[in-house]
Amino acid sequence: MQVIEVTNTSLAKDFISVNVLMNQSNPAYIRPLDNEISDVFDPTKNKHFKHGEIKRWILKDDQYKPVGRIAAFTHDKYINKGTDFKTGGIGFFDCINDQDAANLLFNTSREWLESKGMEAMDGPINFGDRDKWWGLLVEGFDRNPLYGMPFNPPYYYSLFEGYGFQNYYNQYYYYMNVDDPLSERFTERHAKFKSKPGYEARHISIKYLEKHAEEFATVYNAAWAQHGEAKEITKEQVLKLFKKMKPIMDERMVWFAYYKEEPIAMFINIPDLNQYFKYFNGRFGFIEKLRLLWMKKKGVCKKLTGLAFGVVPKYQALGIDSFMIKECALLVQNKGWYETYEMGWAGDWNPKMLNIYKSLGGHQSRRLITYRYIFDTNKNLFERHPQLDYKA
Repeated sequence: MQVIEVTNTSLAKDFISVNVLMNQSNPAYIRPLDNEISDVFDPTKNKHFKHGEIKRWILKDDQYKPVGRIAAFTHDKYINKGTDFKTGGIGFFDCINDQDAANLLFNTSREWLESKGMEAMDGPINFGDRDKWWGLLVEGFDRNPLYGMPFNPPYYYSLFEGYGFQNYYNQYYYYMNVDDPLSERFTERHAKFKSKPGYEARHISIKYLEKHAEEFATVYNAAWAQHGEAKEITKEQVLKLFKKMKPIMDERMVWFAYYKEEPIAMFINIPDLNQYFKYFNGRFGFIEKLRLLWMKKKGVCKKLTGLAFGVVPKYQALGIDSFMIKECALLVQNKGWYETYEMGWAGDWNPKMLNIYKSLGGHQSRRLITYRYIFDTNKNLFERHPQLDYKA
């Protein structure tokens, strides 16, 4: 077997094909769009090249058939609380069920990261934001992956742990039926805020995306950037994202709560794009785009997925989230628009978010793991990801 760096178009196609080959026996698998994987490695498409660099390799057997792949990257903005050593990342790992083969890929990544001054590697993670290709699936193999969610055979965890990776944190997904009744707590808090002057919850209007982009940035930066788990986001970045999402966005599912017209909370949901993409076999050309618009008009997608949720800190203990979610439920439930709702992942280091998922009546649907491997194995440096400090 030999590890080959991806340096041309032919090898880049092989890199994509490995993921299909490793998962093709599982009927739940949905092939990601080829162009979205390729864009991760394109400096003209991926803004994160401003903060680091990335390499990718494929593993070929003695008959020169692809049997594995991996990518490694550095990113000077990749910082986790409690970490006092330089940490790189690995991702897009796929491999046959062979520890020696996996070790070749892990060693190749480690050697390159060490040459860049890294002292540890986390993975599998993305050279980009945490809403895509983040974590290793260890529970939930019988369910279709959501859009942007990693999917892999069950034996991968043994390859990671056989190499020496340790569980840095668990990532949990929760789901519920859209028409499941909310607990009485939501009704009580909704009534409380409904009677208070100045409080309001509304879904967005596609006509005012610039206004809503500013509201998103306001809530996001107050609710998340303070924790050190995310950098601040600009209105311009959000507007660019919203415009990209516009063809599939359902304005009835994107909500903000306000106090005297100031945004104080958000509840952002979108149709699960994989319910469209599963018909495209990795392609997304002109014909596929027309099919997507037709399917959206016909209401083919019955699955919702959570994209973002946040409450400005001074309002977090008041129940404004319950008020906003109940307002959404009053509009959406028992209309037949959607059947199931699956929330975006929350780490075990974020118990408040997990409790919100459970309070909605959600049931755990999947578990993923983000692993860490520290290069100096002679030192006992490993610690699990610290829990969020909500007083920060």
